[in-house]
Amino acid sequence: MPIKSFRGLLADGGQDTIVLHTNNGLTGYRLVKFELMANTPGVVEIANVVKIYTEEQDAIDAVVDFSDQRLLGAGYLESHGGIQDANYRSNSVFETSRIFNQDIFVTHKDVKTGEACNYYIELEQIKLDLSESTTATLKDIRNTAE
Repeated sequence: MPIKSFRGLLADGGQDTIVLHTNNGLTGYRLVKFELMANTPGVVEIANVVKIYTEEQDAIDAVVDFSDQRLLGAGYLESHGGIQDANYRSNSVFETSRIFNQDIFVTHKDVKTGEACNYYIELEQIKLDLSESTTATLKDIRNTAE
């Protein structure tokens, strides 16, 4: 199936909307890649937490709670030291089996210095039949009602 990619730069406390919904809901997506990169590599110390949700977030924080059914994935990018001795550590965890057909929301919080962070996401596009479309939409509605 086709792969769609999305990228962006999020300020500390920022949130992006990735528009995926269609009028008929027959196009679904599955997360296949999620990566982070510093906005100013090696210049400042950072501790970025970037999360992907199925629902817009009212408050942006650095707390990762995988029991939250709205959370599709989370990534962490950390750097210590200046340009001469930058030491990066990055990790991302995301759900690869979940199919969704509504918009997703990417949030960012830097718990060290308030720097911006780049993200790169790849989604596999999946053709859904009416039953699968209804199931994906109902799962999104159920998870937002909790």
